[in-house]
Amino acid sequence: MPSHLSRRNVLLAGAAAGSALALSAAPAHAHRRPFGRYGSPSARLTATTLYVHPRGAGDVTSIQAAVDAATGTGRTLVIAPGVYRETVSVPADRTGMTWLGASDDPRDVVVVYDNAAGTPKPGGGTYGTSGSATTTLRPDGFTARRVTFANDWLRAGHPGVSGTQAVAVKVMGDRSAFFDCRFLGHQDTLYADSASLDTVARQYFTRCYAEGDVDFVFGRATAVFEDCDFRTLVRPDLTSAPLGFVLAPSTAVTNPHGFLVTGSRISSEAPDGHYKLARPWVPSSDPTARPMLTVRDTRLGAGIDAVAPYTNMASRYPWQDQRFAEYRNTGPGAVVTVPANRPQLTPAQAAAHTRQAWLGDWRPRA
Repeated sequence: MPSHLSRRNVLLAGAAAGSALALSAAPAHAHRRPFGRYGSPSARLTATTLYVHPRGAGDVTSIQAAVDAATGTGRTLVIAPGVYRETVSVPADRTGMTWLGASDDPRDVVVVYDNAAGTPKPGGGTYGTSGSATTTLRPDGFTARRVTFANDWLRAGHPGVSGTQAVAVKVMGDRSAFFDCRFLGHQDTLYADSASLDTVARQYFTRCYAEGDVDFVFGRATAVFEDCDFRTLVRPDLTSAPLGFVLAPSTAVTNPHGFLVTGSRISSEAPDGHYKLARPWVPSSDPTARPMLTVRDTRLGAGIDAVAPYTNMASRYPWQDQRFAEYRNTGPGAVVTVPANRPQLTPAQAAAHTRQAWLGDWRPRA
């Protein structure tokens, strides 16, 4: 993706003609079979399946309308190719809900909006970080396949706004799984959270793509990222490092499992060494949090600062006091030059830092 294109321009360019990392145009067969192999309103996949199509070929034309209609548990939404510019909120009682992007390419099915934390609300005040989310997912047992979640709010378009967090998706439910999905934004793109401080939410992401700049994967969930790609973006508003941070876990001190990144890749549009791998987030709502992150068997590109890959979000919560560790990473961003700055697991310790240990008795269905 050319670095001079803004997120919104990339989305628009993709919608018109397709681009490497953005939304592609609807497939040529979309008008003949807009729901692909997943049936249609006249030949439903199951009795509990609803079809979403932006131009009226489904049951409803918006994802939120489908969510509202899909009462009960175990409902499936088949989403036709298109750009769904809307905010979507899925209540906790929609347990076991599944979203299926009807195309084989997640770039074809995009839900996007452009609220930020500092965006004024119609009734007064501002949205705040959580309220900025394009999509908010509260139910347990949620699954998404081949969907792009995006927030195209841009700092450059709002120079007077100080709340620049702009969430693409906030995930709160236990047993939430994402297969072949994409998460696009800048600051706070993917919020992997839980419903409350004392609730553990296990989340699984595989073959997914996430991009951003500041803390663009963050939260207190027990989250596994397996075979995923993370990409750091350029920051035209900054001229010196660091430009941002990939991960910002906020794990509760009582939770033995925070973020696990395994078998993945981290690349960058930015100059070499201009991004930190992570920093700990200890929120004011949980001052006893002890963030946990393990990055293992992952390729760290040259964009990551190999000498000092971690830094503090607040000086009173130094990263060295948290639970950060690495194991068998490769690439220029993984070179250990200052051992004290790169805590490494032993093979015996690494045996307990696995998808199976993080997810327990839950086995997401591939």
